[in-house]
Amino acid sequence: MVSDNSGDGFEQATTMARPRPRMTETTSASFRLFVTEGADRGLQIDVTPDLPSRLLVGKSPACDVQLKDPEASRRHAALDVVGQRLNLTDLDSTNGTFVNGLAVGTAYLTGGEQITIGSTVLRVELVTEAPAAAIPFRDHFGRVSGASLQMRRLYALCERLALTEVPVVIEGETGTGKEQLAEALHEVGSRAQGPFVVFDCTAVTPNLIESELFGHERGAFTGSVGVHRGVFERASGGTLLVDEIGDLPNALQAKLLRAIQRSQVTRVGGEKAIDVDVRLLFATRRDLDKEVHEGRFRDDLFHRIAVARIELPPLRARHGDITLLATRFWNQMGGDPKQLSAHVLEAWEAYSWPGNIRELRNAVMRRIALGDLGDVTDTAEPARDAGVGTRAALGQGDTIARILAQDPTLEDARNQLRSEFETRYIAHALEKGGGNVGRAAAFSGVAHRHFQRLKAKYDDGK
Repeated sequence: MVSDNSGDGFEQATTMARPRPRMTETTSASFRLFVTEGADRGLQIDVTPDLPSRLLVGKSPACDVQLKDPEASRRHAALDVVGQRLNLTDLDSTNGTFVNGLAVGTAYLTGGEQITIGSTVLRVELVTEAPAAAIPFRDHFGRVSGASLQMRRLYALCERLALTEVPVVIEGETGTGKEQLAEALHEVGSRAQGPFVVFDCTAVTPNLIESELFGHERGAFTGSVGVHRGVFERASGGTLLVDEIGDLPNALQAKLLRAIQRSQVTRVGGEKAIDVDVRLLFATRRDLDKEVHEGRFRDDLFHRIAVARIELPPLRARHGDITLLATRFWNQMGGDPKQLSAHVLEAWEAYSWPGNIRELRNAVMRRIALGDLGDVTDTAEPARDAGVGTRAALGQGDTIARILAQDPTLEDARNQLRSEFETRYIAHALEKGGGNVGRAAAFSGVAHRHFQRLKAKYDDGK
């Protein structure tokens, strides 16, 4: 069967994990909110520092605090404790969030304030102020790395979810490592010996998505010369990650919901229902509550898949993790430790990384391959002497000398060198993994699917 919420305490529960602007682990406070006006009058909300994530407030059943107020947005605001203050964040709500009558985007409260959400009014009270509970130190969960407070707060939640069979929605910006987290949940869970299959809704043309999801019979459409097993069948006994679920065409959302509800799929052009046993994970860069509100995502499918939710923080909010990850990538790619200077790391720590971990990995790869020439953004360590930089580049090996001898543009040189580096690195990783793609991907510290794409480019170039 398709694994769903199976009575293990997660029914209709939603778990969120979001980055926090700042956090002190020495002293922390707890707050209690009282609803004094509105449809939920009398409701009390406790916000404590030991919660694994911030509390979401809104009309959506997926929110931790579900309001009956028709003027509230589905996902209206978020609450969490930051040191000795209560952090209130408006989540692009339709009618806004107000503190003491003033509209706010983000506000830090200390107690005594009034929050207005639609026609709902909440009074904030400081309850206690005490030493914060210690969060155990660890720097990874499976293949997911990070020692920042923002990541360490996730790990206990991830451990718990990995041992369940409930569907999980993983949210986060592009490049934050959603697929790697999904694979880590699979590897830590009870289905680790089964297959881990990824289906990317954005990587398949719309007219072929149904066939890729559910399979097709021979002759089902022009070009279908044989039977094709879809990802549900291929993942049976293991885990299926539906990546970028927010981009699934509306017409196919009903068919996906039916497959989840019945634990069965029917191939395109077929009549027989095929039983499947799959643990389902979903990833998206979109706000699914907003997609539901705007009619682009089915409400019933959303409720079925959002039993538990994790949101990966962007790299810019993971304080201290940039150096840790850059050093780890550098070592994995065989870079000379002496070439990773404190100046470069400081510049990388100060950069916002809009492309998140993926952009950082590419920056490390460029730096190893090109040295100072690899600094193509404002993360670059400035070259003190252009002539010295050129001589250093020419001295880095035959590959660079050969490329520069062609008098290429900077862009052409960079692309050639990157291609050369990737080719050599894939060969090195495969050698380390004994030719096994899974082991090579683990050695490289990248998701299995991403390594397969790199290997395909490598194979084409042979």
